[in-house]
Amino acid sequence: MTRTRARHPVASLLAILAITTHSPARAEAPALPVQTAEVIRTYPHDATAFTEGLLFHDGSLYESTGYEGQSFIRQEDLATGRTIRSVALSPDCFGEGIVIWDNQILSVTWRNQRGFRWSLPDLKPIGALRYTGEGWAMTSDGHHIVLSDGTPVLRFLDPRDFHVVHTLRVTANGTPLRHINELEYVHGEILANIWLTDEIARIDPRSGHVLGWIDLTPLADQIGATDPDAVPNGIAYDAKTDRLFVTGKDWPLLFEIRPPTPLPRSL
Repeated sequence: MTRTRARHPVASLLAILAITTHSPARAEAPALPVQTAEVIRTYPHDATAFTEGLLFHDGSLYESTGYEGQSFIRQEDLATGRTIRSVALSPDCFGEGIVIWDNQILSVTWRNQRGFRWSLPDLKPIGALRYTGEGWAMTSDGHHIVLSDGTPVLRFLDPRDFHVVHTLRVTANGTPLRHINELEYVHGEILANIWLTDEIARIDPRSGHVLGWIDLTPLADQIGATDPDAVPNGIAYDAKTDRLFVTGKDWPLLFEIRPPTPLPRSL
């Protein structure tokens, strides 16, 4: 059994951006602002959890993990990392992102083209979802479910039947941004882990332009992971107290970091 996705051969952010043209306009584009993550507090996290989705709801963390035969969705106590309740996915499913909608948790899978609806807080199966292509991560803008699939295009879905309402092409200084992974809607921006990097992209949901980056390198350095797949993945926001949490695949810690400073929106 393969425990990881087929890895892209180059992990640098510039490679992920895949800049192939050198027009004068692009050469003169100002560098996007980078905010280094400021750690406020750390919490314990299951070091065997291959984190694919993370969210905060009613005082608890909810997390989904990957690997066929080892994918689960569980409710966790923030302070201790203790599992309160957990549900396993079918052994043929590689679990991916989760999102809250209408007092349910919706979850997607990597390549199965199907997802699930779970009741809150008891995590009982109450329905199924269908979509085309891959499922990587989800968030909500309050009207639609936003789905990433590793491409530069985010899909905005009707939460009732998951049909595509519209799409958003994400670019950084005009270059398509690939490998968009875990998502969270924070202060009117879509925050997105970029797979195989230590960066979180700050995406304008109206234009698709990357407004800036949050650099998680100090957090990754603190973890000291040697597995190349143990990259940052997992963003959760507590809107009631304005707290932002991040972690990574197989990381032993979850970090509370300072939410990003608002940036000017692009036209």
